[in-house]
Amino acid sequence: MVVLNPLQRWIATANRRLYAVVVGAAIGSSGAIIGLLIALFDPVLAAGVIIGTLVGLYVLTNMMAALYGVIAIMALLPFGTFPFNVGITPTLLDGAMGAFIIVYVFQWMTGRRRALQLTPAHAPLAVYIGWLMVSFILGLRYAPPTQTILRQFAETILSIGMVFILTDLLRDPRSLRRLVLVVMAAVGVQALVSLALYGLPDAAAEWTLVRLARIGYPNGGVIRYIEDNPASAERAIGTWVDPNALGGFLAISAAMIAPQVFANRPVLRRRWIAWGILGVVTLALILTFSRAAMLAFGISLLFIGSFRGYRRFWTLVALGACLLLVLPQTRDYIDRFVQAFTVSDLATQMRVGEYRDSLRLISRYPLTGVGFTGVPDNDLYTGAASMYFIMANHIGLVGVAIFGITIGSVFWYGRRAWRSAEADDDLRPIIIGYHAALLAALINATSDHYYFRIDFHASVTLFWLVVALAVSSSRLALAHSRGSGMANQPL
Repeated sequence: MVVLNPLQRWIATANRRLYAVVVGAAIGSSGAIIGLLIALFDPVLAAGVIIGTLVGLYVLTNMMAALYGVIAIMALLPFGTFPFNVGITPTLLDGAMGAFIIVYVFQWMTGRRRALQLTPAHAPLAVYIGWLMVSFILGLRYAPPTQTILRQFAETILSIGMVFILTDLLRDPRSLRRLVLVVMAAVGVQALVSLALYGLPDAAAEWTLVRLARIGYPNGGVIRYIEDNPASAERAIGTWVDPNALGGFLAISAAMIAPQVFANRPVLRRRWIAWGILGVVTLALILTFSRAAMLAFGISLLFIGSFRGYRRFWTLVALGACLLLVLPQTRDYIDRFVQAFTVSDLATQMRVGEYRDSLRLISRYPLTGVGFTGVPDNDLYTGAASMYFIMANHIGLVGVAIFGITIGSVFWYGRRAWRSAEADDDLRPIIIGYHAALLAALINATSDHYYFRIDFHASVTLFWLVVALAVSSSRLALAHSRGSGMANQPL
């Protein structure tokens, strides 16, 4: 037994008292902050802030958790903002991406990362980023940038830069398999939310969605209909609010998930769960009435079916097309496609008008476009319902050509890697799914502009996340074939 002298007893007692005071102050401060949050905001929002803070602290210690946070925010709250203003109002996606990049930079600073992993596809991507900056600077001749435009442009550059970070981060097949799981979970939840809101009476769905107004969502008028006509069919919107943006997200995610249902070694042991998620996502996609997204998903399934072992997708696509043509409940849906191809509905006619106006802008500023801050002529505008037209408006035909070379290099690199992945039960469905998702995005982009519009940060991030995953899966397949020591690791 250790006998303490009076001085030691006094120090020990003082230490215990100090510890008690610190713990008490921490508890009291936490209680005061929680009470203040509840008083200033509603209890649900206060709980969200507290949980978000705890999750954020954990994310700052775990690189993959930070990446999962980016995917979850992008999928479930793509337009959410923090409920405060610090000169600007940062979005939740800004916060998630910021945490992710901070953790990545810390790993370099602490020596945990020493060699940046690059591929041939990164060189044209770097040129593309450089051209975006050049176009932005040249566009300053026509209008000064606002604080919002500067922030949105910086967000776009960071989203594209994720291709460099993720290719360096994802260094084993297990990481890619887990990402498929995360995407399946996030898109499954979003699809269920979309179906639930679609099934609710309009007033109840509106009331539910406007609860998100405190974090940057619209505070009214969120329910959407075909051609914005309440007499027409309602369109599923989920928490993406815009049905076309939701449709694109669901189509890309469904293409990523689809190979898992016929994979020899799916990421989920119970294959019926993958079938269930794919079914729910497809149903939500149909209810968005996004024709471009449905077409993109259908073509991506045909692409997947072109690979040995996945031919059954051709049968599924043919069966689905027959059901859409035969069932009386889907006649209006088929009529929407007929109207699009015959340019007989208002939405398609408006698109054609935008394309015509876009060609006029391109003819005046063909090489560099007009940048991102404004247009030089009063009779011009940059908006167009096609990523390729709006891209040409902003960065010119040179920029579109660089973009085309960049995406072409991604598929060329994937073609090189396919020989290595073809015999690998882990990598085969993953590399097919990521490239099918990229194909779906490119097809969807012919009639939707969200993947380039700097004010749709979530859609821009989604597109370049898919590019990053396609490049990363190809690099891993090639590295694995060279015997780099990265053996297949099950979940």
